[in-house]
Amino acid sequence: MTTMTASLVSSSYDPQDVTYLLRAITPTFVTVEEKERLIQSGQQHYGQLLSPERPPRDEYAALFEHTLERTHALTAQHAVSMADFVAAAARRHDLNSGALAIVSLARGGTPIGVLVTRALRALRGPCQHYGVSIVRDHGIDAAALDYIRARHPDQAIFFVDGWTGKGVIARELHRSVAAYNASRGSAVVGRLLVMSDPGAFAWASATPDDLLVPNAMLGATISGLISRTVLPERPGDLHGAAFLADLAPHDVSTRFVDTVSAHFTDTALVDRARRTWHAPDPARRRSAARFLHGVQLQYGKRPVNHVKPGVGEATRVLLRRAPERLLLRDLHAPNVQHLRALAEAQRVPVECRPDMPYGACALIQSVDLDP
Repeated sequence: MTTMTASLVSSSYDPQDVTYLLRAITPTFVTVEEKERLIQSGQQHYGQLLSPERPPRDEYAALFEHTLERTHALTAQHAVSMADFVAAAARRHDLNSGALAIVSLARGGTPIGVLVTRALRALRGPCQHYGVSIVRDHGIDAAALDYIRARHPDQAIFFVDGWTGKGVIARELHRSVAAYNASRGSAVVGRLLVMSDPGAFAWASATPDDLLVPNAMLGATISGLISRTVLPERPGDLHGAAFLADLAPHDVSTRFVDTVSAHFTDTALVDRARRTWHAPDPARRRSAARFLHGVQLQYGKRPVNHVKPGVGEATRVLLRRAPERLLLRDLHAPNVQHLRALAEAQRVPVECRPDMPYGACALIQSVDLDP
């Protein structure tokens, strides 16, 4: 592992908060428009492409600050709820605290993984946190999982993300970990714990509400200054990521987790959060599935991958994809005002859909592939 450690990507997080098991790369960037063309034409997978990240505009940074101020206590309560779920599961397996491994799905899940790790240390004692890559259609990074399993029992590994929209990553995790177990003779539990799960697709969540997890509003500047992850060039290598040092003046990664985790000493908040995690509701999952199918048909028989439900996923589309349309359940809900601002700036049409089970849903443009 010495050579792997030497090539790991740097981050702006304290090393005690997370170890990113990602190979350091020198990125080649493509524009958002070129990325969409390459993905939709089938020439390349989204896991092979990076678009450049720019500092957030002043008004967008102000929206993040406002959201953090409004939600930091609630975010802390949800992080403690997730930590309490992990602690309860660890007790069932009679695991000592030092054996626990929180494995966040980089990069959107890593700020939440930091919070859950800090909450677990406050509630229970030592544990380790690793940030690893998972890519749709390619699965979890097996090389990273090998490293983690060499240091932790299979039953001590818990996968964490910030949110899940239509359950694609939850299913990808389950499928790819099952394949990993079959190839290794291991018994890792490939189920996902998230903060927000409006579609009821995760193993457990802190809340079924389609809330705005604050770190969904930013990219590298709230994820330790790393880029989105990319697939390895050679089989067996770690997935890769780049350290985006040019964004350092705008980095709020540590301030975000420090602001939220300051509440972990609030005994009243901790007591409220315990035993409040949610198992998925089958009726809610069916409602989400009906909505997703209807949207696919209503807006031009589009691929399901072009439908991004949930406030977090819609935020991602408005930030780094080519959005065609934004659907909102309530135009005046506080947790979608940043989406309205982004849509207005990009001249993306906004529709009000009071009947939908999500707070927001973004549709990705289909590009013209003709020469």
